[in-house]
Amino acid sequence: MSETITDLVAAEDVLLFVNAAVTATGQREFRSSAAEQRLSLAFLHEYVRVNYRPLYASCLALDINDHNAALIAEHLLRTPHEGGADEGRLIAARLALLPPQRVYRLFGALRTAKVNNRRTRAIMRDWLAARPDLGLDAVKYRTGLKTAVRHLHLTPGPETGDFLFAPRRRARYDHPLLDAYRRAHHDQRAVYELPFTVAEGFAAKHGVPRAVFLERIAPRMTRLERLRTQRGARARADLSTMPLTRLALYVLALPFEERAARRAELTGALRAAALRAAGPQAGTWGRVAAVLDDSYSSSGSGVKRRRPLAVALGCHYLLEALAESYTVRWTSGGTDPLLVRPHGPTPLGLRILDALEAPGPAPDRLVIVSDGWDNAPPGLAGEVLRVWRGRLDPERRTAAVHLNPVYDAGGFDVRRLAPSVPTAGVRDAEDLPALVEIAQFAEGRTGLAELRAHLDRRVELFLKEAGA
Repeated sequence: MSETITDLVAAEDVLLFVNAAVTATGQREFRSSAAEQRLSLAFLHEYVRVNYRPLYASCLALDINDHNAALIAEHLLRTPHEGGADEGRLIAARLALLPPQRVYRLFGALRTAKVNNRRTRAIMRDWLAARPDLGLDAVKYRTGLKTAVRHLHLTPGPETGDFLFAPRRRARYDHPLLDAYRRAHHDQRAVYELPFTVAEGFAAKHGVPRAVFLERIAPRMTRLERLRTQRGARARADLSTMPLTRLALYVLALPFEERAARRAELTGALRAAALRAAGPQAGTWGRVAAVLDDSYSSSGSGVKRRRPLAVALGCHYLLEALAESYTVRWTSGGTDPLLVRPHGPTPLGLRILDALEAPGPAPDRLVIVSDGWDNAPPGLAGEVLRVWRGRLDPERRTAAVHLNPVYDAGGFDVRRLAPSVPTAGVRDAEDLPALVEIAQFAEGRTGLAELRAHLDRRVELFLKEAGA
């Protein structure tokens, strides 16, 4: 019996960490500061690494966010390797997926911590060797590349080495970007040959008007850079390839008048993105009832503006695509998802009652997307779910899950509604199907063996796809 209890506790600990690694980014949330977030995350990483290191490393194969993936890699590399043949491969495969600036920041943190063991050097060296153009990195991530080269005692190519450490040595460079950077100091025309983030600084130095600069640099901008520089309501982005959650954030940034005027375009784009995310599971989930939180707290924070509401909006369209038949209840009582806005209290309990008491057959799935702060009246959602699961549906004919987009720093987890309904953290709506799968382990009916088997399958698939 003690072994079973130990396994269940271990499974709960690891799932708690997964929820944090999916949702927490160390930034300010609606109800907690950035410092509280970082302190809470630091404790969780240390606790899970020390007690469940193989499972901690396996989390690199899950859909956790980039912030926590980099932290896991750093914690593993800073501490002695304790076995597990896949640990180094997992780190290398995950670093290959991270944005380069995050990896260079990780290398800087390792150098500051004086981590220079053989495994770390090999991973850093292999990552740098796989970079498609170190000349581009030298221009765009100059400090990060210099730090990595110094830490590894590498000898880069002659031009790259001179550019990093002796820029005045050469009158010109054969590499077009290196030479454009040299010329951009005195020639405005060279500014527009550089990547946007580098050219932006030179344009300011030369006093180029912002509008003129953006117009001329536009051909060299990435899709995300173009979207970020456009102004809210006046932004006309290419919606056809935008991921679901990012598209939901874009829509929510538009004023109501523009959303209404572009209803067909925006709704079509959201549904197309949802179908891409649903993939072969589209239409296979049977009858689905959703309760989605658009209360005031879904406005997020200054650094994560409207993020919880965007996740709920993305989940709405994804659940619509996954379901054979679909009904939705927004906490505000609204019925137009395109005009949703964060306002009012959070009557989750009442909306869950509405969803469960709707005419017709009971739903096959109940999906709740909320930060878990049920306050109108407080605690009603948990009581409704307790009575429903214990007395009205003890056979679990309806599968229920609560997805929470907000990490609760004080509780070291995402806030839960009821022990009888599993809760999983969610950052991007498109991850919903995978998160519903892993949420089953949070019901307390499965232990460490089942969770370990699930993680092993994810690791095997992840490494296979990465070619590691």
